[in-house]
Amino acid sequence: MKKNIAVLFIIISILGMASLLYSGIQFNISHRNSGMIAVVAGSNEISNLSINLKDYLPFGRNSKINYTKSDFQIEKNIPVLDGASALYPVFSAIASAIYPECSVYFGGENFTKESKVQMRNTRGAYQALVDGVSDIIFCAAPSKEQLSYAEEKNVELEFVPIGLEAFVFIINVNNTVEDLSVEQIKKIYSGKILNWKEVGGSNSFIAAWQRKLGSGSQTAFLNFMNEEKTRTNPFGIFFGNPIGYSFRYYVEGITRNENVKMISLNGIAPTKENIQNGTYPLSSYFFAVYRKDSKNENLKKLVDWILSPEGQKIIEDNGYVPLKKVSK
Repeated sequence: MKKNIAVLFIIISILGMASLLYSGIQFNISHRNSGMIAVVAGSNEISNLSINLKDYLPFGRNSKINYTKSDFQIEKNIPVLDGASALYPVFSAIASAIYPECSVYFGGENFTKESKVQMRNTRGAYQALVDGVSDIIFCAAPSKEQLSYAEEKNVELEFVPIGLEAFVFIINVNNTVEDLSVEQIKKIYSGKILNWKEVGGSNSFIAAWQRKLGSGSQTAFLNFMNEEKTRTNPFGIFFGNPIGYSFRYYVEGITRNENVKMISLNGIAPTKENIQNGTYPLSSYFFAVYRKDSKNENLKKLVDWILSPEGQKIIEDNGYVPLKKVSK
């Protein structure tokens, strides 16, 4: 009897230590500015999903953005652009097309306070907008906390859809699974499915990774789960193969990593065509967001230009999906 109690105590202790260690891992992951890193057994990983600001600098000679200088120019009362890292190439290209080059200042690692282009990520951008530090931000839909912060400050926000994007789930390229149903993914994250063999994969634990609270991808994930409680098997972190999530172009264009692949949902791949025609299950708008009480008359002009064929072409030329097909 004593031996059984001792064994039980050891098992409980191990589980407790695993849970604490898992929590620590999650804390470290969620507090990295660069995004999500998941290291699993066998040295497989869902790699660092990060963006290098220098790669997509406005006006940069070696920048990866695509833009054409527009006849429409804003040279006075220039709105400060800000937003999510996943949409940084879009608003960098927008600034390059219609802003004077002298309005953007980059200090080597980040934009300076004087710069009319910033990149504070989703959480920082929403706060900067409400606080009046940024004039217009480019983001996915806000979290409940971000909306509550605006309400606390008595700030009303205007959301203008300017393009389409897909919320995608990603796994290691060596994972044999190619497709999951929406219901299967919800069961994975709610702890009802713990092994890849239950969804047609190998006999291995699932490491279901999440992102930083308040980020655009985490907000999209929580909306996807629709308040269903998430539960994670801690053994999956040590012995399993991962699944994570992000936005399509962030994975496919910005961070391109040969060790990661996007899976289809309900048999439908997250292609540009399937996003635009609405057949991919998790397609959604991304927005230009500004304060309704803003006195800057150039904000409306800027948004109107983004919605014009010229502005929509910049969205498409930088890897995202315009609201409508753009003529070549």
